Amino acid sequence: MPTAHLEDRAIVSVTGADAEHFLQNIVTADLDALAHGQAKPSALLTPQGKILFDFLISRTGDHQGFRLECRVDIADDFLRRLMLYRLRAKVEISKQEEPLVAVSWGSDSAASENDSSWLRDTRFPDSAPAWRSYAATAAGDGSAWHAFRVASGVAESGTDYALGDAFPHDVLLDQTGGVGFRKGCYVGQEVVSRMQHRGTARRRVLIVSGDPLPAPGTDVVANGRPIGTLGSTAAGRGLAILRIDRVKDALDAGHPIEAGGTPLAVAIPDWATFTFPESTPGEDA
Repeated sequence: MPTAHLEDRAIVSVTGADAEHFLQNIVTADLDALAHGQAKPSALLTPQGKILFDFLISRTGDHQGFRLECRVDIADDFLRRLMLYRLRAKVEISKQEEPLVAVSWGSDSAASENDSSWLRDTRFPDSAPAWRSYAATAAGDGSAWHAFRVASGVAESGTDYALGDAFPHDVLLDQTGGVGFRKGCYVGQEVVSRMQHRGTARRRVLIVSGDPLPAPGTDVVANGRPIGTLGSTAAGRGLAILRIDRVKDALDAGHPIEAGGTPLAVAIPDWATFTFPESTPGEDA
């Protein structure tokens, strides 16, 4: 029953009578589809549609509150940004001191569907489930969790991509329920909706494998041409945000895909619904 305690995570709380309305109008996730017992991915975007902050959002037990779990090193900036949007909304925004963030994963997970202290992390498929808890204690330093996340094709800001440099489609938020395409307007919504309806997403998180994998941040190249950047690595696998049109061209032409001189095998996460393009799509917005 693998578990881990994540020390590099923080929790920003948003509570009050207007909490749901306030968040629904600024974040990418559709809170109407957020059930109790779930932790869903979401993001706060720039007006140009780039991810400014990424986080997992879940409901608290009082039905008027939300937990926004993010990287500990961005939590203060995230809180300040939310305060800028608060205006006259009846909400309280605060950062929890010394939060407890535990994870459990796999078919033999310590989590139970009947244990309300564990929330289903909806980024992961039923075939490789994962849970989070903000109350349970857990053993483990997170290295096994990190390897599980990489093998599952789930990207997070920091090692996998820089905030302010990626669209939600780039990091598969459109695939994991992190973007509500039927909800009303939110910051950056116009750009994200245009990419969705036009099918112009060219960069995607892919799972790569090779031995040895170089350090995160290494350019991935095909036929001498950069096609993306390597992110997190663990146990011979890695995540990379790559131009899928250029990956397809390289595969069709039989050109090797490499990072730091290491040949890479490249695969779409098996739970994702997108495919390699048949022809080069148009430019992103």
